[in-house]
Amino acid sequence: MEKKNIGFLHPGAMGISLAASAQNTGHTSYWVSTGRSPDTYVRAAEHGLIELQNIEELCQVCSHIVSVCPPHAATEVAEQVLKYPFAGIYTDANAISPQRVKHIGRLMTDAGIEFVDGGIIGGPAWTPNATWLYLSGPTSGRVATCFSEGPLETEVIGDDIGKASALKMCFAANTKGTTALLCAIVAAAEAMGVRHELERQWSRYDPDFAPQTLARIRRVTAKAWRFSGEMEEIAATLEAAGLPGGFHHASADIYNRIAGFKGADPAPSLEVILDALLYRDQE
Repeated sequence: MEKKNIGFLHPGAMGISLAASAQNTGHTSYWVSTGRSPDTYVRAAEHGLIELQNIEELCQVCSHIVSVCPPHAATEVAEQVLKYPFAGIYTDANAISPQRVKHIGRLMTDAGIEFVDGGIIGGPAWTPNATWLYLSGPTSGRVATCFSEGPLETEVIGDDIGKASALKMCFAANTKGTTALLCAIVAAAEAMGVRHELERQWSRYDPDFAPQTLARIRRVTAKAWRFSGEMEEIAATLEAAGLPGGFHHASADIYNRIAGFKGADPAPSLEVILDALLYRDQE
């Protein structure tokens, strides 16, 4: 197997796990340090990524570039790469709509760069059979081989750009959209003084549902800042398919209300979260 230099923009919790799978497969992982947070420095150092100073250097050194960033930044990150000569494969593995990934793909192919659409389902890829990178596009197979030793799982689902992102959007519309809905339901019940009665009624149908729901609401706070943008991408995906996107626009609002808990560890108490959802902390 030919050893490849693979650049990761930018290695957050998810991106660093993809870089580790690439290293497990025998490749070398790079990152760009300029403008990155101290947490990113720590992650990159812990997992042996090679530091480069800027994206121009990354484009010179690497044959593959993988973008794993917050949804709102996906186009900007791609445009930063397009400023420099790059003659490899660019994989957009961000949680963005098929329409948006097609736009980025056109920019890349117009510049002579091979483009692959990626959609990640699951959390950071540290255990086998837990996280899947779905890939679509004519050169998807070449990207899949970069992670063949796992623990990241890969699956090529066709040659059409947008297909992998469509799958990601439809999957997250349920998982993350439902969590936002539960946040709204529990907050509404709290505001109207019936939360404990609601939890008791839930428990009559399923003894585990209420505690699991409350734990789910607490867990999501650390990533809510990121999920708000993803909800807007899902809304755009549904609207492009001729379906209403209002539910996920509202879900973006829900996540924005608790975005201030970014990275909170341990998770805040349920009472503090409900205050934020109901804007009580601003009274």
